[in-house]
Amino acid sequence: MSAASSNPRTVEEIFKDFSARRAAVVRALTSDVDEFYGLCDPEKENLCLYGHPNETWEVNLPAEEVPPELPEPALGINFARDGMNRRDWLSLVAVHSDCWLLSVAFYLGARLNRNERKRLFSLINELPTVFEVVTERKPVKDKPSVDSGSKSRGSTKRSSDGQIKTNPKMADENYEDEEDEQGETLCGSCGGNYSADEFWICCDICERWFHGKCVKITPAKAESIKQYKCPSCSMKRRQ
Repeated sequence: MSAASSNPRTVEEIFKDFSARRAAVVRALTSDVDEFYGLCDPEKENLCLYGHPNETWEVNLPAEEVPPELPEPALGINFARDGMNRRDWLSLVAVHSDCWLLSVAFYLGARLNRNERKRLFSLINELPTVFEVVTERKPVKDKPSVDSGSKSRGSTKRSSDGQIKTNPKMADENYEDEEDEQGETLCGSCGGNYSADEFWICCDICERWFHGKCVKITPAKAESIKQYKCPSCSMKRRQ
């Protein structure tokens, strides 16, 4: 049965757990597919496909305890095996597996705040889904938004008008290499490049982006700031 791996709590720990379970499920449906297919005997009871945090997979009966320790995968995947085209059946299992992986990740992340949940999903969204891997489909890149309220793709903060500002580089970028039309986003304090696994904040005056750690602003603190002024702009206002 699927169990929590050392009770992951942070965004990084939960994403590591998600990645390991996903890798296991992908292997079951691709390189180990013949073994997986054979284990899903329609004559057996309700079976589930589990991916474990140690990157192993397992076909087994569902957990007996109610409610279970973690969300359970789709029940009875074996019953449809012989009634469908093999590729279609594997695609169906892949879709249900994607749903299960997300449910486990957000179950483990129930105590995360809004910015942490957004960052977790952004990390997850960087990976192709199990369905995309199994069906060999390439993800479709979203068209750039023309909404003036979106500076595009990353860590967020509220501006003075209550709208959400977002960081210019993030998860709608494909995992296929493409040229960045807007160039690199650099921290206005340390000059470091943008990284999706770090919190950033935008100055409402000069509209430059900063690592939260460089300007000593946490995601929780940013939620209570109506208009953020970077150190440079704050100094100019005093002069």
